[in-house]
Amino acid sequence: MEFYDSDFFNYLVLPVIIFLSRIVDVSIGTLRIVFISRGKKYLAPVLGFFEVLIWIVVVSKVMQDAVGLPAYIGYAAGFAMGNYIGMLIEEKLAMGIVVIRIITAQAAMDLRKALTDEGFGITAIDAEGAKGKVDVIFTTVPRQDLPVVVSVIKRIQPNAFYSVEDVKFVSQGVFPVHKSYRQRGIKAVFNWRIGK
Repeated sequence: MEFYDSDFFNYLVLPVIIFLSRIVDVSIGTLRIVFISRGKKYLAPVLGFFEVLIWIVVVSKVMQDAVGLPAYIGYAAGFAMGNYIGMLIEEKLAMGIVVIRIITAQAAMDLRKALTDEGFGITAIDAEGAKGKVDVIFTTVPRQDLPVVVSVIKRIQPNAFYSVEDVKFVSQGVFPVHKSYRQRGIKAVFNWRIGK
C-alpha cells in the first residue's frame, strides 16, 4: 500500500501507465475514425468497443488516482503520441482506394504510356489552365500502389502537379495485378483485373 502512495509511484510509474494507456486508446480511436471514413462498417464498431473498454478499465481508473503535473503531462503526451502512432499504423496498412489527378502543361503521352505499362487504368482529358492548355490524367488505384504511381510521375514528368484523394467506393476499374504476382511472372498473362 505504501508503494502506491509513494512519490516514485505518483511521479514516475503512474504517469508512464497513463502515457502508455493513452497511446493504445487514442491509436485505436484514430484507426476507428479512419475505418469509418473508408466505410469499414464492421471493423469500426469492434475498434470502438476496445477503445471504450481501455478507457473505462485503465485510463479513467488511473486518472482517479492521478495527482500532480507529471500525470497530466503523461496524459497529454500519450494523447499526442497515440494520434501519431495511429496515423503511422493506418499509413502502413495502406487500406482503401485513391484517385490521383495529374495536371501537366507538357505533352503527357509518355506519362500515359508509363502508367498503362504498369497496369494502371487512366482517363485523360485536354483542359485549359491559367497559363494555357494542359493535360489532365485521372487514375484510381489501390492505396498500396500509390508510391508506384508517384514514382512514375516523378520519373517521367517531375514538374507535373498531382493531387491524391480517398475514394469510398469504386464500382469498376482497371487495376494492376498485385506485386507478388508480378514477381512470379504472371504479369504477362494477367496484366489487369476488373475492380470490385
